[in-house]
Amino acid sequence: MVYGSLIGSPLGDEFAVLLPRVRTMIAVFYVGLFAMSFDFVSGYTGYLSFGHAMFYGTGAYLVVMAANGALPLVGAETPFMTLLVVAALLGAAFALLVGSVSFRLTGVYFAMVTLGFAEVAHVFIRNWDRVSDNPRDGAAVTSPDGFAIGVPGVEDLQWSIGRLVGDSVENAFGLGIELGTAELSYYLIGAVTLVCYLALQRVLHSPFGRVMVAVRENEDRARAVGYDTFRYKMGAFAISGAFAAVAGALFAGYRRSVAPSSTFDLFVTADALLASIIGGFGTLAGPLYGHLFHETVGDMLTTESGGLARYLRETLPESLLTADVAGMEVVAVVNVLIDGRAELYLGLIFIAFVLFVPRGLLGTLRDRLGGTVAEAAAERLRRWSP
Repeated sequence: MVYGSLIGSPLGDEFAVLLPRVRTMIAVFYVGLFAMSFDFVSGYTGYLSFGHAMFYGTGAYLVVMAANGALPLVGAETPFMTLLVVAALLGAAFALLVGSVSFRLTGVYFAMVTLGFAEVAHVFIRNWDRVSDNPRDGAAVTSPDGFAIGVPGVEDLQWSIGRLVGDSVENAFGLGIELGTAELSYYLIGAVTLVCYLALQRVLHSPFGRVMVAVRENEDRARAVGYDTFRYKMGAFAISGAFAAVAGALFAGYRRSVAPSSTFDLFVTADALLASIIGGFGTLAGPLYGHLFHETVGDMLTTESGGLARYLRETLPESLLTADVAGMEVVAVVNVLIDGRAELYLGLIFIAFVLFVPRGLLGTLRDRLGGTVAEAAAERLRRWSP
């Protein structure tokens, strides 16, 4: 609604360049949830999991294969909300299996073992004939029905998500608000992401979460005072794997297709690592903002409509576009330096964050405020209140 109003304003062309699209924000939610699950174990226990894409892919493939009737016990009629729970349980189970071996090691050896497990899963899923006739290309949902998110058992409070088959609402809750397919999917997936974030926050603020931080700061000391650190690490890994699988299930529910390259690949974990570094390790919410930053820059430098290069070519006067700059026309400079150069600038931004903003966006902000944003806001309110 706000996005539509801004795009329809006199500065609509400028907002179209600067603001992420609704479809982009949907991806930010499920990839952001995956990145948060990665940060939950890597940022709060200090154990870097390079195989996290395995849990994400598990949830994604579960949804597609269940919808196509390719799995026992969970058939095509299984509600999507149930599939989210099953995905979480399956992700936790696989995390316990991997963790039982990986947590015998520390440091880079732990990271390499988790990567090894992920590569085994990647090769397996690329050659598992039960997925589809051509498992290397993945699989797509054959049913025309969408995946519903809402209150279980209440038909009127369930809506389908999806790029093409999702529901739309003409008069949401009698407020006269019209929500298209993309907008409704945005709110539904955003709601699930918010619930998952609050659940992870609750764990971190519990005694269990305090021990996780103790393991990160000094595992030997935590063990010396009586904590069974292996069990706590296994518990954290299981929780992380569960929410990573939920993120994968949301991805598959919205995209209605999966492929090994978009789920089990190492670069999927790299996306979570990049989001965590930009947003801030050990902040939980930071990776979501990190991925939002990543996608916003990518949208600005895209060659598609709404990109900065196309905006400049369409809005700058012809005399300026044809002006000479160091032997090149301005339009040629725009094409060479901006158009489709997202990966180049994102790489430079990543290096800059590692060197100059090691705490990330949210971590640096918290350092400046002396605590979380919520704590700082509450303190300001107390000062201003009579």
